[in-house]
Amino acid sequence: MNTSDPKKLAPNKTDSDNTDAEDLESIRVDPNMLVPVAEQAELDASKVQAHLAVAGLRFDPHRVRQFRGGLANINFLVYVDDKACVLRRPPSGKLPPGAHDMVREHRILSRLGEAYRFAPRSVHLCEDLDVLGVPFQLIEYRPGVVVRGDDLGSVAQHPGVEQKLSNIIVETMVALHRVDPASVGLDELGRPEGFLARGVAGWVKRGALIEGSSEVAARVDEIGRWLSSRIDSVAPRNATLLHCDFKLDNLILDPATLDPVAVIDWDMGTRGDPLFDLATLLSYWTEPNDPPVMHQLAQMPTGRGGFASRADVVERYVNETGCEIGGFDVVRVLCVFKLAVVFLQLHQRWRSGGLAGSEYQTFDQLGSDLLEFALDVAHGRYT
Repeated sequence: MNTSDPKKLAPNKTDSDNTDAEDLESIRVDPNMLVPVAEQAELDASKVQAHLAVAGLRFDPHRVRQFRGGLANINFLVYVDDKACVLRRPPSGKLPPGAHDMVREHRILSRLGEAYRFAPRSVHLCEDLDVLGVPFQLIEYRPGVVVRGDDLGSVAQHPGVEQKLSNIIVETMVALHRVDPASVGLDELGRPEGFLARGVAGWVKRGALIEGSSEVAARVDEIGRWLSSRIDSVAPRNATLLHCDFKLDNLILDPATLDPVAVIDWDMGTRGDPLFDLATLLSYWTEPNDPPVMHQLAQMPTGRGGFASRADVVERYVNETGCEIGGFDVVRVLCVFKLAVVFLQLHQRWRSGGLAGSEYQTFDQLGSDLLEFALDVAHGRYT
């Protein structure tokens, strides 16, 4: 199945056959956001061109650049009908169940923007594996800056940037959780009943499949037993739309004002307990006095000081939504555990040749240390 909505692509002025400096300036792309051409992942542009031609879309095979960022999904800046957009595809090879789901992401992004202005529109989905070997989609391009890792980068010059970013990410999440799924035709997305219990069972199962040390196996077992013995006592809450990977580098910001322009990476989106999004955000939220593993994680710059604390974030979210947070400690441990397993899975895929890049080499130790941190959270040593 292939679906298109070409009129939704963001307009762009182009008049050359290469993605050169003039092109990038016209659509406000910082060249530092792009992978050097010689290091780009392969994309069979001729096959994409032929496929999109059938859908009545004109793809320029000579102007393809890969965006930096992300540990798995691959995003390319491309031009369709002389308009900039993003071609997004999962990595090659065997993928974990439910991960990198382009079909799910297209379903969400082809509708959500009607009620949530930060959702870029997905305008075409290709499920024909004869094209690239994996499903892919075309998504509306939105210019802006992304704060990656623990470095504030170009936004550091803004006065009070730490508190502003703390507020922005909570407000953006709250806005998502306020969307009525039925208003955008997503009221049948996912299976919200039993969402957390399935999450515990699924991540414990994935953790048990990790081919790690006996120490890793023991920690997975201990956390699994802790979660399994408590998850049924967590009172159900009204389901909301979930992003499932809310963090700062999944926001595109206006470089002048730092206002949010877009929330990206929706391939795990679903409906479920809203505290899952909150706990996911906090699993990346390093504090200055955290143990070394949280600083090594380096997913957000919150460990540098000046940012809200995790407790402040929870208080702000509760004040904005009125959400009851009974059992939040269980959801919090689940999300740290999930993150640990993801890093262990990535290391295992790297070790088997499924991923390239030296950054994956240390993910086994990072995952193991995150398991230890999950136990610290479970036993109240950290919030």
